[in-house]
Amino acid sequence: MTTEFTPYAALLGGAFIGLASVLLMLTLGRIMGATGIVEGILFPKSKDDFLWRIALLLGMFMGPFVYQAVSGAAPVIQIPVTRPLLILGGILVGIGVTFGSGCTSGHGVCGIARLSPRSIAATLTFMATTAITVYVMRHVIGA
Repeated sequence: MTTEFTPYAALLGGAFIGLASVLLMLTLGRIMGATGIVEGILFPKSKDDFLWRIALLLGMFMGPFVYQAVSGAAPVIQIPVTRPLLILGGILVGIGVTFGSGCTSGHGVCGIARLSPRSIAATLTFMATTAITVYVMRHVIGA
């Protein structure tokens, strides 16, 4: 599988993620970490806490539909692995975010912006693990 880098789309997407993070912090005083948001949906602390999380998750879900409405074409989504590997990956990510006390959106976007040493260390660990995994999958295993 070849990966095409699209710098303008990446820049625009990153800007929107940053803007959404800042707006969530300004309006509700909350960190925009995806796993924490999902956890709050599964184990809500209050009705108000649940509602903003549902709204944010629905916004994430609607992204491809908004893209199609704006561009006129559905985004191409390719998942070049088998279902068992996808499930295994999800389990490993779940374990990782549990031990890392958050995910890349919480640590990488919000934590680094707050100059949190823990978030900087977590993000460096995420990125190093990702680089090693991609190298092993593409060059050692050949997937």
